[in-house]
Parts: sequence; structure tokens; C-alpha cells
Amino acid sequence: MPTAILDGIETYYETHGSGTPILMCAPGGFDATIEKWRVASAWTGADAIKALAAEHTVILYDRRECGQSGGRVERLGWASYTTQGKALLDHLKIDAAFIMGGCMGCSVALAFGVRHPEMTRGLILHWPVGGYRWKVAAQERFMRHYNFAKQNGLNAVIERARDKKNFWLDPETGPWAGLLARDEKFAERFTRQSLDRYLGLILTSGRSMFDRDTATGAEAEEVMGIAAPTLVIPGDDQSHATSAAHYLRELMAQAEFWNVMPPEQSTQKVCDRVLGFCRKYC
Repeated sequence: MPTAILDGIETYYETHGSGTPILMCAPGGFDATIEKWRVASAWTGADAIKALAAEHTVILYDRRECGQSGGRVERLGWASYTTQGKALLDHLKIDAAFIMGGCMGCSVALAFGVRHPEMTRGLILHWPVGGYRWKVAAQERFMRHYNFAKQNGLNAVIERARDKKNFWLDPETGPWAGLLARDEKFAERFTRQSLDRYLGLILTSGRSMFDRDTATGAEAEEVMGIAAPTLVIPGDDQSHATSAAHYLRELMAQAEFWNVMPPEQSTQKVCDRVLGFCRKYC
């Protein structure tokens, strides 16, 4: 099980295949793990990792606070998630890669493209999150956890996390639920912090990450400045509003917009479209 200490956080990762690298920013919201590329609804029709690895070095990782990776109790944001991805490429001695995001991973990919253009060979954005319903649901998720923690305290947060383990399925568990459930030392450190400080982190994280009805991850002016070739693949549900994909299409003059909607987007068709895009810019 390969791991690396990136920005002071243990990160679980895998590499498959060979060729021009693709850094995969996982779908799954606050449960963004390698496994989501295999089991999330958009990726169950075929082995996407195997298909992409036929032509590329595919780099997958559990995002910090998710799966087998570690984390820190601090304000969460797209910049900190981007730091992890860049550090992984540096660890692997990779100068540039295609950055592919799925679901909320699109926001991480966008942030990466803004902050590290020299390392971004191209962006692939599959089902970017966004839309009014997405914003409201995300903010409500953080507020439910805020209220639970304020009323019950940090020890109750740990017990809830050990029972439910997933902030995405049970907002009262909080964004560190997976770590609290499996890492006793992390849980011990968690209880030693100030409750007021923790509540402040929850408020600022939720407000700053989910402050708009459009695609998250970067400001409009920053997105307009991205020069890397980009492929946008739209979603069509309450978390992946088609409007979020069209917003990116509007801002990114160089973007290719795959005008095929779910459920016509089979996993194999998506992989073929991604491979075709990458061939153009390898």
C-alpha cells in the first residue's frame, strides 16, 4: 500500500499504466477515495482505470480526510486540496500532467489549473458540481454538523463518526468523520482542541467553499485565465447541475464541451472521449 507524507499528511495513492500522466481528483464529495472511480454511479459500467491506464500513467489518491489518507483539523478549502495533489506529483517527480476531476474533484482540478498552470497539461472535468440546490445542500450539511457539535460537544462528534463514519451520508458526523472513526491518535488530538475554534473552522469552511450557485473551485476571473486545454463533460442532477458545466464552457474559450448528456454517457464512451482528448495534447 504506497503512501507518502505530503504537506505533513500521510496520503494513500496508486499508479497504473505508463505514458503521459493523468492525476485523478476523485469524486465522492467528502468521501473522495480511489474506490469511487470504480463504484460511483457514473463509473460502474466499465473499468475506467484500466481503460485510461492503457495509454497513460494514471495516478489516483485518497484525498486528505478521506479513505486511507490522513488529515488535519484546519480550515478546509480548495487550496489545501490542491496542495496535496501538487505534492503528490512532486513526490513522483512528474513535471506536468493532465488533471482530471470527477464530481467535487472538478473543483480541485480547477483550483489546480489556476494555481499551477505550469504543471497542467490539460483539464478534464467530469460532472462538475454546482447549481443552487447543490450550494444550499452543501451549506446545510455544514450547518447541521455545526449545530450538532455546538449542542453535544467534541466527544459526541467522535462517537457519531464512529457509528456513521461518513459526512456525506450523515452530516452530523463532520468532514473528519472517516479519520475519527479509524485513527485513535487523531481522535485524541481532536478532543484537545477548543470547541469554539472548531465551530469557527466549520463555519468558515462551509461558507468559503460553497458560496456560489455556479461551479466551485476558483473565481470566474481565474477560470477565464486558464490557458490549458480543457474538456468539460456535463452532469444532470441536483448535485451536478448542467448549468455548472455551461458556466465553465462560457468562461473557458478553449474548452471542449462534450454535448452528450447522462445516461448516454456510458463509462466506456467517457473513457474513449477522454483518451481522444488527451491524444490531441500529449
